[in-house]
Amino acid sequence: MTTPGYAALHGGEASAVLLPALGGKIREVTLGGRQWFWHNPQLPFAPPDGAARFDLVGDSGGFDDCFPTVAAGTLPTWVRGAGDLVLADHGDLWRLAPDTTIATADDGHVATCRWEGARWPWRFTRTVRVTPSSEVRFEYEVQNGGAHAMPFLWAGHALFPLSSQTRLFLPEGAITRVWTHHGADFGASVVEHRWPRVRSGAVMADLSAPWTALKVPYACRLYVALPPEECVIAIAEGESKLEMVLDGREMPYVGVWINREGWTPFAPKRSWLPWKRRAVPYANVAIEPCLGAPDGLADAVASWDAAAWLAPETAMRWGMTWRAGG
Repeated sequence: MTTPGYAALHGGEASAVLLPALGGKIREVTLGGRQWFWHNPQLPFAPPDGAARFDLVGDSGGFDDCFPTVAAGTLPTWVRGAGDLVLADHGDLWRLAPDTTIATADDGHVATCRWEGARWPWRFTRTVRVTPSSEVRFEYEVQNGGAHAMPFLWAGHALFPLSSQTRLFLPEGAITRVWTHHGADFGASVVEHRWPRVRSGAVMADLSAPWTALKVPYACRLYVALPPEECVIAIAEGESKLEMVLDGREMPYVGVWINREGWTPFAPKRSWLPWKRRAVPYANVAIEPCLGAPDGLADAVASWDAAAWLAPETAMRWGMTWRAGG
């Protein structure tokens, strides 16, 4: 298999490696001497093929931008004014090779990716900048070129390895809702919890230490509300920490996916034959700053009333900075 072309950005002790042909996927981010992203041992980095599903083709690891939805679904006619719109899992960007430019500026190496909507009149731009001060900065803009207000979701889908040394740092006591769960019952999505404690039956699980939170394999997708101010969220692996500096007024939620060997998209193959591939559940965690919640855009518009909206012929901008933690 041909290795996809890449673009490498460097600044100070930080670096980022992009795969433009894979929807602008960021394969690696190195901060504080550590390459942080999880890579899927069961799926290679390869360009998407036709209408393939993300979890069977695109879930190779690293960082993907999910837009204009996170989960698959249908956006009804009344929202758009022109027929139902079927939305693909993890959105449209991962299937499209963006127009990509690489530059060197005084404030770092820069990669700008631009995507154009084919079925919906949007333009999405992401700029990744690796600075001489060893930071990785993300700058975003989405434009609505249509005649109707546009609801959308965005999530920065960053996947990290999960081990007994993994720790998550989010605002203590923040309202938390569980969207999906496997192997553990965290209750209905209308139930509000307070980070990092989520009840599963008689157990109060501390998800800031996700490997030891429960004694059984489990997976869950949850949303944590951020305060309307600048804040720092983080993931640590042993003594190493990656911090994300963002503004809760721009990104009001953080999506968290925890897979403590509780979920895989591949059906298990029960066979004693040694050459038959077994489906091994993943061990990873995603930290995803978000515009809107939950995963499905139709649910965000209706039951959660938490979609991002963009008026006709206008643009929205947001950004975040990653750095090594102290």
